[in-house]
Amino acid sequence: MTSTPGIPSADRPTTPSLALAIDLGGTKVEAALVDSNGTVLDATRFREPTGPTLDSDALASAVRTVIVKSIATVPAGSTVVGVGVGTAGPIAESLGLVSPLNLPVWRDFPLKALVERVVHSVIGAIPVTLRMDGLCITLAERWVGAAQCSDNVMGMIVSTGIGGGLILHGGTVSGPTGNAGHIGHVEVAGFDDPCSCGGFGCVEAIASGPKTVAWAISQGWAGQTGEDLSASYAAGDVIARAAVERSGRAIGQAIASATNLLDLEIVAIGGGFSLVTPDLFDHIRTGVAARKHFGFVTKVKVVPSGLSTDGPLIGAAALIHLADRVS
Repeated sequence: MTSTPGIPSADRPTTPSLALAIDLGGTKVEAALVDSNGTVLDATRFREPTGPTLDSDALASAVRTVIVKSIATVPAGSTVVGVGVGTAGPIAESLGLVSPLNLPVWRDFPLKALVERVVHSVIGAIPVTLRMDGLCITLAERWVGAAQCSDNVMGMIVSTGIGGGLILHGGTVSGPTGNAGHIGHVEVAGFDDPCSCGGFGCVEAIASGPKTVAWAISQGWAGQTGEDLSASYAAGDVIARAAVERSGRAIGQAIASATNLLDLEIVAIGGGFSLVTPDLFDHIRTGVAARKHFGFVTKVKVVPSGLSTDGPLIGAAALIHLADRVS
């Protein structure tokens, strides 16, 4: 039996339930359909560029485009039961507003309302839930990723920016504005790099992909991108190796501070720049291990994401499929 996408009804108990997942970041916006097992349906996945050079209308158009394209691929017999939106922050969760630092034309932009208008015009009124991308990635890791057996988790994204999210005692923690877990703007001792948030020594200003590349260039390295840095690191370039070590140490110090505060069990890290080299994780663990007299800190496991590039979309879908666990 085929069905029109919409709200599931009691007379179709076996209809597969899908979530429309949307992930908005500093370089792209993606949308895809995700089933109740946390599987991204590849043929439903669409991406459009974002970035600081686009104006507000162009960014909104990119969001609309991926939504419409993804909804058009809903398989016959399936129902879209809700929309989960993960976004770079900061956000105003209760108002559905976003102000991503890497998208400066959007300050208090009503992203949730935009998504609702587009979705509702295509398939009718279904729930839309918006949260920080860091919280989404944390949900994903605990649901089907690297942190499935832990109740005290921090997920991190190390990419164009650095974000994070928290699950404590098995429940998500978003705080009164939705920005809890935003570890990218925790300041790290020994660094004074200026940050776009107004602070100095924030881990994002030190260890994000673009900032690590910029530091390497300032030291005389000849490359231009994170991919170039990865290749130079693998080839033994001294500056590239120093840049990655510097970033890993800063991330490790931030994780150690967060674990001092929250007694974390595991930190799962994804995002494009986390793949620069497996050695990045060794440098991160070295930064944590410096707290050698605090066993409750050094116990924390720091692991790569178990979800590759699917994590942000799976996490956005978890806002719908695991709605009863989302605060």
